Amino acid sequence: MIGVNTSIGTYSIAKDVQAQRKKMAQKSEVWKPVPALVTTFDGKAPSDATVLFNGEDLSAWQTLKGGEADWSLTDGSFTVNPGSGDIKTKQRFCDIQLHMEWKTPTEVKGLKGQQRNNSGIFLQQRYEIQILDSFNNPTYANGQAASVYKQSIPLVNVMRPAGQWQYYDIIYTAPRFDGTTLTNPAFVTVIHNGVLVQNHVKIQGKTEWIGSPSYEVHGCAPLQLQDHGNKVSFRNLWVRHLNTQN
Repeated sequence: MIGVNTSIGTYSIAKDVQAQRKKMAQKSEVWKPVPALVTTFDGKAPSDATVLFNGEDLSAWQTLKGGEADWSLTDGSFTVNPGSGDIKTKQRFCDIQLHMEWKTPTEVKGLKGQQRNNSGIFLQQRYEIQILDSFNNPTYANGQAASVYKQSIPLVNVMRPAGQWQYYDIIYTAPRFDGTTLTNPAFVTVIHNGVLVQNHVKIQGKTEWIGSPSYEVHGCAPLQLQDHGNKVSFRNLWVRHLNTQN
């Protein structure tokens, strides 16, 4: 009987210790808020995304002056109509996750450097992530594809040959202002064809062709695609709002 009682006592102590450990563990458990359920689909926008191009029309886009976007539509993609001008989204954005696919023409004869099928995506119409045929095409490193234009060189060059679809996944945190004072700069992460090329890089201000970058006070603003005079094509564009903006 003594052995049985000892076993019961040992079991009881172990049970009490486990109960105490469980209470201690519960102190660091957070149950709310419960993350929203998002459904994903291979090759398509997630369920909570805003689709910027559905493969059929440019209804989410407009000219910089607010007119109808006049870029070409073919086979589920759209292409720069050289000379028609940049286009921008009708909707404004702050912090976002952006997915976009793009392709440069195969005709490259006589085109070198920045002239080889150039475009760009401007976050909040100010901060450009460069689009360029950088496959066997030397140019200044902070101006090649996936650069924060004239600011940040991509970690590696993962360009596919001209005529093949490329893709960017971009995580963007907008700058913060207190009145006329910049309190936090913008940051961007860029994944190019599945490879990290910009790792939470600080954006120094507007991406200028000439001169130094600087910030101006602004709020949420459209995305802008550049007409640089080359027939760059786009498809499967979608964006998710990130709820980090105060």
